[in-house]
Amino acid sequence: MDWDKATDIMVATAIATAIIFFVMGVTQWFKRKSFKKIDKPLLALTVPYALVAITYVVFDYIFVLNTRPDGSGEASFPSTHTLITTTFFLCVAIAIPYYIKQKSIIALLDVIMLAFIILVPVGRVLANKHWVSDCIGALIFSVIFAGIYFILVKKLTKGAKNE
Repeated sequence: MDWDKATDIMVATAIATAIIFFVMGVTQWFKRKSFKKIDKPLLALTVPYALVAITYVVFDYIFVLNTRPDGSGEASFPSTHTLITTTFFLCVAIAIPYYIKQKSIIALLDVIMLAFIILVPVGRVLANKHWVSDCIGALIFSVIFAGIYFILVKKLTKGAKNE
């Protein structure tokens, strides 16, 4: 199996999912004619998405800690594939119950996202694109970013019905 290509497809799936939620938010903004009327879980997604972008810029361009094991000389820490896939899918897992009410569909989506969250870091190491520490670092960042999103959503939706 070509783990590099497989993980590229998985991260593209995570990015496509993020784009769907972005389009949902923009659509609400235009339909409701107010930025303030966008569903809070959608609006709150801007925080972890921005944190991922900032982390990418800081560690890929400003503060390069190490390079890839394949000898390419590219920045390695943290694994961007792992960071994007894990952060986006953890946040989606938090947001989905606000939009899908069928528990069986939520459970199926959660299993698929969990599989990607596991396979991407494993695949990046097997593809010789990252050190294990790069993937662990990305997972730690992702859990922190998703935790911030979870707290933010809970505070923004406190006392309100599911959007």
